[in-house]
Amino acid sequence: MERREFLKSAAAVGLTAGTSAAGIAGAAVAEAQTTGPGGINLADAAAALAQFRKTIPANFDRTYVENVIVPFFMTSLYEGERPLLPMIDLNFTKEMALPYHLWGMLYEDWKPAPDEGVTVFLQGLEKRGDNNLRKRIYFSAVTPDLYGPMYQAKVASFLDQLVAPQFAGKPFMRHYLDYYWQVYWDLHLGVKGADIPKEVIQVGEGFNTVLAYRNPTLPVFYENYMTVRKNLPFLKQWIDKHVEDIVAGRAANAEKTMVWYWLKNAGNGEHFSKKDIVFECFHNFVAFSQWGNSIFGIMSRLSENSGDAEIRASFQKTMSGDYDNANGAPYTPLELFVMELFRVISPNGGSLSSFDDAHEQTFFGESPHTQLGLTFARGNYISTPHTSTSFSPVHWTNPNQFDPARYLSVPTSAEIDEERTRKIGLAKCPFDKTTFQVEDGRKVGLTNSGFGTVFGVADGKPMPVCDYAGFAPFGFSYRRCPGEQLTIQVFEDFLRKVWHDKIVFQKLDLPNPGRVPVGPSAVVDDNLAFRRSS
Repeated sequence: MERREFLKSAAAVGLTAGTSAAGIAGAAVAEAQTTGPGGINLADAAAALAQFRKTIPANFDRTYVENVIVPFFMTSLYEGERPLLPMIDLNFTKEMALPYHLWGMLYEDWKPAPDEGVTVFLQGLEKRGDNNLRKRIYFSAVTPDLYGPMYQAKVASFLDQLVAPQFAGKPFMRHYLDYYWQVYWDLHLGVKGADIPKEVIQVGEGFNTVLAYRNPTLPVFYENYMTVRKNLPFLKQWIDKHVEDIVAGRAANAEKTMVWYWLKNAGNGEHFSKKDIVFECFHNFVAFSQWGNSIFGIMSRLSENSGDAEIRASFQKTMSGDYDNANGAPYTPLELFVMELFRVISPNGGSLSSFDDAHEQTFFGESPHTQLGLTFARGNYISTPHTSTSFSPVHWTNPNQFDPARYLSVPTSAEIDEERTRKIGLAKCPFDKTTFQVEDGRKVGLTNSGFGTVFGVADGKPMPVCDYAGFAPFGFSYRRCPGEQLTIQVFEDFLRKVWHDKIVFQKLDLPNPGRVPVGPSAVVDDNLAFRRSS
């Protein structure tokens, strides 16, 4: 029995549209003395469903209720343990690790259809090809060596627009969201300005709004969700056309797009097909949406009248020195500062996993869900926490202090090898170290640490990341976000711009600031602004 049949069964207690609250209450009273299998009080269940029914506006499309509201009601999300090592066990998988009520924004049929394209962020390791191949192909488009020659000018143009003089003293975040799509599509496809159709902008804005508000019973969630669905076929066709332009050599400066590197390094396409490339282009709405939350978090902390004095002092100290010179360390002082900002802000609070019901593998026997004949689909997910792991006193002696230098005393991904893992008590590296050589003309390989963290090596020189559980904002191991270093480089440029242009942030005293969706689970008051100091 699927969700449609669940709705029919639930009609008796009023979950579906068109049932009155009075009728539900009457059903609850009639069932007051009834107990279901396993001692379940059906009256309590009916009352709970009645309360839930009241939250569903009458104008919501029935198919939406069936495929979004009901799955949301039937989904459980748990917080997992804080990792001691920067890894997530394979029992917790990324395979279809998305709450069911969100699939309708990715596929027209409301449910997963991997044959239409899929993202690496929703694939189990076993589906990615040998040695996490799909992740390595994705990573080939965002290795640090590409940023300067290929992407930096696009980001610089975007930042110039953001802090143009005419926007000084005005609420910043709505302005940011208006310009954000220019750099997003320029990086992915080399398209910007009037060449981005309004339907494409509407899908992106709708997607971000849904992720920010989270509750599908809210009208703002519903309206934006349905806008995404309305324009989704157009979006996919538009992306496909521009991908084909890059394939055929019709796109100018195609080597300055992420898609060009995916195409060049996908081999025969078995693990990264053209459909997958199209899918990644719009699924990145999720990853890149965290830029908004990050920039808001940075501005808030650097604000002259409402920020964090310790962080402002650290910024002043960093930028007053030789901030782009690593002096033999793995990271420059500015990179360390940005890394610490991300640890503190933690724009992505956790890594979501799906997992199997383990009842049949234990002495408990068959799942109660199965015993009771409740054969409608349900969802269970677990989140490995980023924020609380980054602030764990197990990992840091000073977790609540803003200390960019902390990363100089913990290992990089280039240092986690067989010898290092044995020193911490493991018999061997959890992941064999292998290297994928790119095929786009660069002398670049994508290798991995003993913990499975993928990182680049350019012309024989490692470009590592901090491979320590206490630095958790970008996730762990083979599941770590491949866009980490690109994001850090973008925000390094943002802070260089702030320093060079003598930009100061301030909180505005507004009686009724606008509310803006700036990232997943983040709807904020639009009351931050910038000015240039004299």
